[in-house]
Amino acid sequence: MGPSMTSLATTGLARPHRWLRAHPYAADAALAAAVLAVVLLGAYIGPHAAAHRPGPYYVLMSLFACAGLVLRRPMPRAVLAFTCAFTLLETVITGDDPPHTQIALAAVVALYTVAARTDRPTAWRIAAVTVAVLTGTVMLFGVRPWYAQENLGLFAWTGMAAAAGDAVRSRRAFIAAIEERAERAERTREEEARRRVAEERLRIARELHDVVAHHIALVNVQAGVASHIMDSRPDQAKEALAHVREASRSALGELRATVGLLRQHGDPEAPTEPAPGLGVLDQLVDGFARVGLRVDVAAASTLSDGPATATGAAGAADVVGPLPAAVDLAAYRVLQEALTNVHKHAGPGARAEVALLRAPDSLLLTVLDDGAGRAALATGSAPAGTDGADHGGHGLIGMRERAAALGGSCEAGPRERGAPGFRVRASLPLRAPAGA
Repeated sequence: MGPSMTSLATTGLARPHRWLRAHPYAADAALAAAVLAVVLLGAYIGPHAAAHRPGPYYVLMSLFACAGLVLRRPMPRAVLAFTCAFTLLETVITGDDPPHTQIALAAVVALYTVAARTDRPTAWRIAAVTVAVLTGTVMLFGVRPWYAQENLGLFAWTGMAAAAGDAVRSRRAFIAAIEERAERAERTREEEARRRVAEERLRIARELHDVVAHHIALVNVQAGVASHIMDSRPDQAKEALAHVREASRSALGELRATVGLLRQHGDPEAPTEPAPGLGVLDQLVDGFARVGLRVDVAAASTLSDGPATATGAAGAADVVGPLPAAVDLAAYRVLQEALTNVHKHAGPGARAEVALLRAPDSLLLTVLDDGAGRAALATGSAPAGTDGADHGGHGLIGMRERAAALGGSCEAGPRERGAPGFRVRASLPLRAPAGA
């Protein structure tokens, strides 16, 4: 048989096994039917069947005893007592001479189940009591003499059932212990690897701090010297500036090399273009306009110099004026995410309004939409990023984290006074708060 035929045969055998494991009651029902067939067959073709054929009471008791095996997994001890009771009933009360002890096969299967699903001391106590009661009763009321083959056979079958169940339980416990030990070892290896990586990165970060701090201190000293002697001794000032350039180049090289060690395999390369800001807000608005979202931009400033108001994305950057790099990037990302949410959730034909207010110490961003976002929220179909709940996205969480990192805040919710649509408002301080 070739490899392909072997794999096909293995697959064909595995499918019924998987189905039976997924449907335990069906498997136990099939086992009960098989045990009933063996019990009846043994009673009708046994050594005493010709002279003492089993009657309808025996068939009925066998049917009940084997039917109890369907519940052998959830109630093993109750099923064992149930099957033993019918075995004793057939042996003592029915008056068959000699009694048909084949019905005890149901009790044998139930005893195996108890031994396989119970701890060893309890299983052996139950097995001892079961073997003693069944074999003692059969030896007293069964085939004569008491040491007849049928009586000793019942003793052997019940003892083997208890031993087989205990062996199966021990094997299952051994396999479970091996699997648990392997999983624990795998977790330990992964945790140890992560710990070593973290320690190595911490060491590299400390070295990076030392190197960069040394070069920055050197740059600071040389720049101070150049500034001090620029007018009186320009040649020495040029030499100091050359040292500044060399120290800064060396610092950049050390920084690039060390950060390269910190990168993981598969990390994207660092972007070469500058970080976006409000200076490219017009490009962001044009991008949403091309996909059908109309965006109106208005900007105002309370500063004395420069234009006070402007409409349109092109003039918004002039009104807002220069911003710290972190605030500029955070403002752009907040607007980008807010407009993305409008495009996704506000419905077709929606319109967005962006308002920028520059104060001496803060920048206020407001994004309004007039779409169907509120109706979607009311029906429970609004995605994440519209009401702050986590329905699978992280847009609103990201905006809040960006604002909180700068010491600001970000809020989102339905518009005021029952107006349709949603509002996102973020306040970004232009100066880092104390302790940030």
